[in-house]
Amino acid sequence: MSIAYTNATIYTGNTVETGKAVLTTNNTIVDIVQQDAIPSQYEKIDLNGLSLAPALIDLQIYGGNRKLFSEELSIASLEATYQYCLSGGCAHFMITMATNTIQKFLKGMEVAKAYQEQGGKGLLGLHLEGPYINPVKKGAHLENCIKTPSAQEINMLIEKGKGIFKMMTLAPEQCHAKLIDLLIQEDILVSAGHTNATYKQATQAFDKGIPLATHLYNAMSPFQHREPGMVGAIFNHPTAQSSIVCDGIHVNYTAVKIAKQLMKERLFFITDAVAEAMIGEYRHIYKNDHYDLPDGTLSGSALTMMQCVKNGVEQVDIPLDEALRMASTYPARFIKDKKLGKIEKGYEAGMVVFDDTFKVQQTIA
Repeated sequence: MSIAYTNATIYTGNTVETGKAVLTTNNTIVDIVQQDAIPSQYEKIDLNGLSLAPALIDLQIYGGNRKLFSEELSIASLEATYQYCLSGGCAHFMITMATNTIQKFLKGMEVAKAYQEQGGKGLLGLHLEGPYINPVKKGAHLENCIKTPSAQEINMLIEKGKGIFKMMTLAPEQCHAKLIDLLIQEDILVSAGHTNATYKQATQAFDKGIPLATHLYNAMSPFQHREPGMVGAIFNHPTAQSSIVCDGIHVNYTAVKIAKQLMKERLFFITDAVAEAMIGEYRHIYKNDHYDLPDGTLSGSALTMMQCVKNGVEQVDIPLDEALRMASTYPARFIKDKKLGKIEKGYEAGMVVFDDTFKVQQTIA
């Protein structure tokens, strides 16, 4: 089917276009043309002056619609998470499991693979956040499951997770450099997080190939005037990227603004969203605009990706086109997917339609 989306402000990921139409055929973007140049075979869909942007991408989400994936390891959990993502303009997500037993990680891989085999709507892969983290910066993670890695265990995770295990958050100071190299060589996206690394250790880790840090400021050694820590290393490194949770709770909005001014295109949004769970290892209790553990520890956000964009614009003064890039173009670039994150010829026709209040009207996926 050939469709022309007309009468919208189009945020392509590169430019902002008006008076034009996006042509799509069989889930692929064919072109962006003037509205009076739409070929006759295209069905026209009038977007009534709304905004059109690339579908958003979330590289760290644990569940949605009251289903926490690690608690209910099922295809239904992944489907619920996908629907939650769509409600916030997000068409692609990396399902995430926090520190747990290796056996539970392996079961999560099995379920995610089964979801893939049934169509795998929206699923980019599995992000293991832990267990190779620093207990000093465990945050809401299970301390009794934190461990140091072995080559045997990492090789087993890589082998069992072929095709689905795509990303891992670890503390570089807790892992031998050769084991980090092994993950990188196997195309696992490695992110530094839940870490107490010194500035020197963190800089060395980025220099040696770790490309990303997980949720800037949260669960990492802070910037201090005598020891700049992981935060200082992220700020000062020329290529290190980082995700950030833009809800005003995980990170004060002024701190987001400072990070954006320093890092520019190296910073992008994640939701770090969880779902309410009253049983199991991770008990997330909803507190109006975030989730806590029973002991009061902050354990996850209640964000959608479009709420990240809205907060970025309204609270951090990030221009809308740039906030959209932080939720789509930059995550796509990080995972090296050249078909996502832009409205451009040859890209996937995944897009989000939203109004001036950032309410999602439609996620085209």
